[in-house]
Amino acid sequence: MFGHGIKDHLLSFTLISTGGAVVGLAAAAFVPFPAAGAWPYLGCPAVLHGSSVSYIAWLMILEGLTIPVYALYRRRGRLLTELRPFAVRGLAGGAMSVVAYGLVLWAQTRAPLAPIAALRESSIIVGAVIGTVFFKERFGAPRLAAAGLMVIGIGLMLHTD
Repeated sequence: MFGHGIKDHLLSFTLISTGGAVVGLAAAAFVPFPAAGAWPYLGCPAVLHGSSVSYIAWLMILEGLTIPVYALYRRRGRLLTELRPFAVRGLAGGAMSVVAYGLVLWAQTRAPLAPIAALRESSIIVGAVIGTVFFKERFGAPRLAAAGLMVIGIGLMLHTD
């Protein structure tokens, strides 16, 4: 929805990554700077970090800046001009994506993993329905079969006991 209409993939990824980096930088103000010995483990899951906010902040800062730097190198002086028409939409989409990811990580540190994973996977089906209803994407036999398999997988995750 937010990236819909942006045909240039590099611009889309740049905006989403920058939105993620902005959220990471904002959150970083509230979390401690990782100690030197922790840097090799920044790629580890949030559960090992003890703080999902700290993990998501530093992950988004480190990962969120790589694509914009690459885009700046590739587009040089044209980048800001090309980004300007889509900036608000793209940055908002990136920020919401990071917040959603952060909420899932936070939930995984607070509750059993199976129900959280099932809820997260069910959002893919909701996204497919949104794509069909609002963006007129096809929901043919392959998507129907995939949605059915996901429902079966979600059911299996919820009945692991």
